[in-house]
Amino acid sequence: MHSVRALIVDDSRAMRAVIGKMVSDLGVDTTFAANGRDALVQLEATGRPDFALLDWNMPEMNGFELLVALRADVRYADLPVVMVTTETEMSQIARALECGANEYVMKPFTPDILRDKLDMLGLVPAGS
Repeated sequence: MHSVRALIVDDSRAMRAVIGKMVSDLGVDTTFAANGRDALVQLEATGRPDFALLDWNMPEMNGFELLVALRADVRYADLPVVMVTTETEMSQIARALECGANEYVMKPFTPDILRDKLDMLGLVPAGS
């Protein structure tokens, strides 16, 4: 069985490191991008991950714009996407889910919250 791979997209180096550690602790290999544009370049370079964790507020191309771009690309239309953000407006959450986000995690969050969301989506390797 192949190892599970995640793409973590966040403009904060510190948040990429924190989320990366949480995901790595679950046995998941990680690739990082600093914004949506960088994420699209990473996807071309490394291929399709098993899931993506997208920050909402980023320069150049934000997580919502990236989500829309992913859903419009046949290669990533069904890629599991979890929005990871400080956005707490219900209208923003609803908008992301309507546009194809599979789950939503609000910052700050614990490793258990993230694991539970990934587990609900069937994305956590067995025994994590």
